[in-house]
Amino acid sequence: MKNSYAAHYWPNLKLATPVVLAQAGQMLVNLADTLMVGQVGTIPLAAASFANSIFINVLVLGIGISFAITPLVGKAYGAKNKDECAYWFQQGIFTNLIIGVLLSVIAGAIVWAMPLMGQEAGVVEEAIPYYLLLVLSIIPLQVFNSYKQFAEGLSNTRIAMYITVGGNLLNIGLNYMFIYGHFGAPALGVVGAGIGTLVSRIMMAIVFVWISYRITLFNNYRGIHLTRFSKTAFVRICRLGFPIGLQFVIEVFAFSLGSIMMGWINAVSLAAHQIVLSLASLTYMMSSGLASATTIKVSIFRGQKNYLTLKHSAFASIHLVLMFMTGMGILFLTLRYWLPGLFIDDREVIEIAAGLMVVAGLFQIFDGVQVVALGILRGLEDVVMPVIGAGIAYWLISLPIGYLSAFTFNAGPVGIWIGYLAGLASAGIFLLTRFRILYKARYGV
Repeated sequence: MKNSYAAHYWPNLKLATPVVLAQAGQMLVNLADTLMVGQVGTIPLAAASFANSIFINVLVLGIGISFAITPLVGKAYGAKNKDECAYWFQQGIFTNLIIGVLLSVIAGAIVWAMPLMGQEAGVVEEAIPYYLLLVLSIIPLQVFNSYKQFAEGLSNTRIAMYITVGGNLLNIGLNYMFIYGHFGAPALGVVGAGIGTLVSRIMMAIVFVWISYRITLFNNYRGIHLTRFSKTAFVRICRLGFPIGLQFVIEVFAFSLGSIMMGWINAVSLAAHQIVLSLASLTYMMSSGLASATTIKVSIFRGQKNYLTLKHSAFASIHLVLMFMTGMGILFLTLRYWLPGLFIDDREVIEIAAGLMVVAGLFQIFDGVQVVALGILRGLEDVVMPVIGAGIAYWLISLPIGYLSAFTFNAGPVGIWIGYLAGLASAGIFLLTRFRILYKARYGV
C-alpha cells in the first residue's frame, strides 16, 4: 500500500510544480505590493490591507467559478473526448466573461460602503483609488483564468506558469516606477501599486490569448475557437463553479472580517496583520497549487474509471502537503521577527507581527490539508458539502472565537488569529473526513 501511494509522489509533484509557481506567482503580486507599499509608511500599508480585504471576496468568487472548467475538461480528457474538451473551453470563456462583468459592477458598488466600515479616515482615503484599480483588473483576470484552467485540465500546467512569472516581473517593475516615482513616473504610493497590478493582469490575458493561436495544445481540438453561447453549459459551469467560489468567499470573508476587526484595534495592528497574512497566504497558494494539480489527476482518473489509482493519487498529495506545510510552520516560528522586518522598519509593527507569526506557524498543517482535500473533492465534482463545512468552520467557529479572544478576553491581535487556527483545524478535519466517506460510498475500493 505504501508503494502504491509513493508511486504518485513524483508525478503529482511534477504536475503541481508549475501550478505552485503560477499560484505563488499570483500571490507574489500582492506580496510585492505589500512589501513595496510598506516602505512608504504605515497608513498606505493599512490602506492596501483594507482594500485587499474587501476586493479579495469578489475576486475569489470569480476564480472559483473558473475552477469549474478544470474537472469538466479533465474528465473529458481522461475519457479521450476531444470535442467535449473543446466545448467546455468555449463555454468557459463565455461564462467567465459574463461573470467578470457582473463581479466588476458589484465590486464597484461596494466602494460607497467603504467609509462606513469603521476604519481611520486616512486609511479609507488612500484605499479607495487603489481598490478601484483592482476592480478594473477583474475582467482580464477572468479571461486569463479561462485559458489557464482549460490548459490545466489537459495536464499542461507550464503555460500559465510562464505567463504568470512574466506578469509578476512586469508588476514589480511597474510598482518600482509608480510607487516611488522612478524613470520619470510620478510617485503615487499605494495607487502606483494598483496601476502595476492592473497593467500586469491585462498583459497576462493578452499574452495567453495570443499564445493559444500559436501552439499545438489548443489547435489539436476541433472547434476550439468560439462558436455560440450555451445557456445549458453556463448553468452547468455555474452550478459546479459557484459553490467552489462560495467556499472561497466563506474562507476569505472570515479573514477579511479579521482584517476589519484588526482595524478596530489600531492601524499598527492592521499593518502587522497584513504582513503576516501576506506570508501565510503565500504558503496557502503554494498548497493550493498542489490542490489544483490533485483536481486534475482526480478528474482524469475519474474519466478513466480508475478509482483505486484515484485514491492513491489523492492521498499522495495529502502526504506531500503535510511535509511541505510542516516545514513552513517551523520556518514561521523560527523567523518570526526577521520575516516581518523585511516589510517594514517599525519596531511596534514587527513585535505584533511576531506574535501573529507563532499562530500562523501552528495552523500551517491544517491549512494545507484543508486546501488539498478541497482539490480532491473538486475533482469528484463534490462542491455542496464543502460549502456547508466551510460555513460552520469559519463563520460559526473561527469568527466567534476570534472576536471573543480579541475583545472579550483581551488577547488583542493574537486573539483574532487564534480564531483562524480554530477554523482551519475544523475545516481540515471535516474535508478530509468527507473525502473518505464519499469515496467509500461511491466506489468502495
